[in-house]
This record gives sequence, structure tokens and C-alpha cells, in this order.
Amino acid sequence: MSEVQTERITLTDEDGTEHEFDVLEMLEVDQKMYAILQPVDAQDEEAVILRVEKDDEGNDVLAYIEDDAEWDKVAEEYDTILFEEQGGSDEDLQ
Repeated sequence: MSEVQTERITLTDEDGTEHEFDVLEMLEVDQKMYAILQPVDAQDEEAVILRVEKDDEGNDVLAYIEDDAEWDKVAEEYDTILFEEQGGSDEDLQ
């Protein structure tokens, strides 16, 4: 059995507390990049979706998505990817 290598990142919240996340997926929706993250210490929690942006120095930074419609669109795209990875097809959705 082969093991899939998952990237792990550490993010620091506004209180200075560090949290580890597994990067489940990086995807592009409407010409913007998004990171789908799973908290390492809470695997049963829902995944976190953050938008990848550039700071003033050109470095990638992760930003919360405040627009519900944008979040829903990215979540739907991720659900489609998961569905297809599990062997589903567009015909199953009809």
C-alpha cells in the first residue's frame, strides 16, 4: 500500500497561538487560488477554506473568505473534486 504525502503547515492566530493543518487540496476557482486545510488536532472537524493572496512583498498569505457566495462556490468545487476522486461522475449527479 502506498502512502500519500500530505503537506503540513503551521498558522498563527491573532492571539499568537500556533495551529497545525494538513493541506488537503489547493484549487483554483475564478482565477483565484484557495487552500483547503484540515486541523491536525481535530480531524473530525470540517475543513477550513482560505484564499491565497500576495502580500506587498509578493509572498503568499492566507486570508479568510468573508463573502458567503465565494465560500460556497469554493466548497462546491472541492465537493466535486472529492466526489470524482471517489469514483463518481457527472452522470451520477443528474
